[in-house]
Amino acid sequence: MNPIRIAKSWLSYRRTLSELGSLSNQTLSDIGVSRYEIRNIASRAFR
Repeated sequence: MNPIRIAKSWLSYRRTLSELGSLSNQTLSDIGVSRYEIRNIASRAFR
């Protein structure tokens, strides 16, 4: 994996963490996600 792709993936990971983390518990529940799962979901963006 080249450095530019790694950087883009990392930015996507951080953005996903931030966006999901800013949602209320009710909103997360509505979309079927718990706070516990946020890092796992965001890590998919880093792969």
